[in-house]
Amino acid sequence: MEGVYISEHPLVKHKLTLLRDKSTDSTQFRQLVNELASLLCYEATQDLAIAPRTVETPMGKAQGSTLAESIGLVPILRAGLGMVDGFWTMVPGAEVWHIGLYRDENTLRPVQYYNKLPVEPRVQVCLILDPMLATGGSAIATVDLLREWGAKRIKFVGLIAAPEGVKALHDAHPDVSIHVGAVDEHLNDIGYIVPGLGDAGDRQFGTA
Repeated sequence: MEGVYISEHPLVKHKLTLLRDKSTDSTQFRQLVNELASLLCYEATQDLAIAPRTVETPMGKAQGSTLAESIGLVPILRAGLGMVDGFWTMVPGAEVWHIGLYRDENTLRPVQYYNKLPVEPRVQVCLILDPMLATGGSAIATVDLLREWGAKRIKFVGLIAAPEGVKALHDAHPDVSIHVGAVDEHLNDIGYIVPGLGDAGDRQFGTA
């Protein structure tokens, strides 16, 4: 599917396997989420615009590059919080805005309870962060919100996705690229990814 990028990096595959393991405790889980976020940040930002820049080295002048686009990170609360530091490691100048959504367990639809966007966009690229792309409802709602706010270029970055969620997000917003570590088999009848890794928020924060 055009615009959907599944990482083939050996380190991503290795760390995702550790992340899935039910014996991985919350401390290890948070560290793995952080490490995976850094790796996926590298892949999701390969097409950022750059501008030429000359710097002085100890041995003379060097022709280099500098980022020409600013980045906004939009973690979907609460699970997306665990991905922020991994992205900040790679792009420490990125702004962070929080969107709070929870999934109604009866309808499986997202319900917004928090929005901390500034009055108007100050960046060229928005990266939505959420470890799991399950039904796609939260991701679609976040893109809708960002579009209404005025964001022009949006990407979704997650660790694991279900085919149903990928299709739903792509159908709703085909111009939003999707970057994930893996696409699993399917959703179960309560909207969880199979085989997945369980509840990413509970496993990060020790509330399972």
